[in-house]
Amino acid sequence: MSTPSGALAGRLTGFVRALRGHGLRIGPAETVDAAAVLEVLGLAEREHVRAGLAAALLRTDGQRAVFDATFDLFFPLGVGAPEAARGNPAAGVEELRDRLAAALAADDRAALAALAGEAVDALGRYGSGSGPGSGTGSDGWSSHQTLSRLQPETLLARILAALRAARPSDGEDRTPVADRLTEDEIRRRIRDFRGQVGTEARRRVAELRGTERIAERAVAPSADQVDFLIAGREQLAELRRTVQPLARKLATRLAARRRRAARGRIDLRLTLRSSLSTGGIPLRPAYRRHRPGRPEIVLLCDVSGSVAGFANFTMLLVQAMRDQFARVRVYAFVNRTAEVTHLVTAGAADPADLGRRILTEAEVAGWHGSSDYGAALGEFADRHLDAVGPRTSVLVLGDARTNGWDPNLPALARIADRARRVHWLNPEQPALWGTGDSAAHAYAELVDMHPCRNARRLAELVGRLLPV
Repeated sequence: MSTPSGALAGRLTGFVRALRGHGLRIGPAETVDAAAVLEVLGLAEREHVRAGLAAALLRTDGQRAVFDATFDLFFPLGVGAPEAARGNPAAGVEELRDRLAAALAADDRAALAALAGEAVDALGRYGSGSGPGSGTGSDGWSSHQTLSRLQPETLLARILAALRAARPSDGEDRTPVADRLTEDEIRRRIRDFRGQVGTEARRRVAELRGTERIAERAVAPSADQVDFLIAGREQLAELRRTVQPLARKLATRLAARRRRAARGRIDLRLTLRSSLSTGGIPLRPAYRRHRPGRPEIVLLCDVSGSVAGFANFTMLLVQAMRDQFARVRVYAFVNRTAEVTHLVTAGAADPADLGRRILTEAEVAGWHGSSDYGAALGEFADRHLDAVGPRTSVLVLGDARTNGWDPNLPALARIADRARRVHWLNPEQPALWGTGDSAAHAYAELVDMHPCRNARRLAELVGRLLPV
């Protein structure tokens, strides 16, 4: 069935609007290109349409997951209940598990896609119309409920046993490496199936609640837009992979700023003098050239609790950009301050691993495990202030929550008086500053405090605030 051009245009603009809501930078030119793609490809081959729209709309790495999840909502594979569930009684859990195990063992992708739709329809329905004999009414569908009842992870041992039993007895002993590769492959198939269940549940809910509403609320943001304070292990791992590319981009930006700064301002006297040879027309402006020295950076990082992921990622990012600075020194604290530059430069590439090493190898905690900004700032001002000079920019990383201890504002004032600039990057949203035990507003009276909730905002601040 062909889609009217007006309806298709509305779907495309809604799709683009949803992607923009997730932070993807898509302008009118890209939208026109996407419309041309749809005109050429039509809707017959869905995966061709997906690839074509991705080529027209995406410009940077890390956007494909958000694009795919949103595409599945605006250009779904089907409408309503899946064909396998129409007119048939709902399959039992054990029957679905048996069929799922067989499909996973055979890597039958068509069967897995059909099973995802059937499982959501049979096991994921909730609300007033979800009970036995309630017909087709429902308040929604839940991928979590579906997977909790289906438990695909528990099928791993059964699938491996079936594969071993079906293996031809040719006298060759399977190596542990080969068995491990088989196990990893089955785990990958199970993860893919879980993703298919999530896609199917979102599609069904979108038909009830509205596609744009579900695209806004149910599509996970890209890793660089996830709040540091709530980022999970998988999201931190995704951020880890972005450290080096992001560092290269920021280093290029800082180098360009340094070249522009080296050019200096126009020297009016020299410009007028040189214009005498051209009849008084200043064809070649003369500049007061200067050679800006490379700045020094000091990081002072809270590595306690939920802010540790933010601090560890920032440490790795700045360390990856170390060639742009004359010197980078890193200090970490919980309630005691210790220099950890040697740990950051030791080749650690995982924020979680770096945080573990800092907590176990550096003396960053004293008699208790809660952050004490006043004690940490005071120790830095008393013992490490020689690391700060007139060319030094200090970045303080933390949420400024003192746990009821004295914030020690004079210590921060001493650091600010000695440094070129002090910037405080706070992973909490400004609405929470000053609430509870937060001393953010008090610290903000002494130094510049900036909200920095995700990696994209961090990149913007680093590129804008760091000196050249």
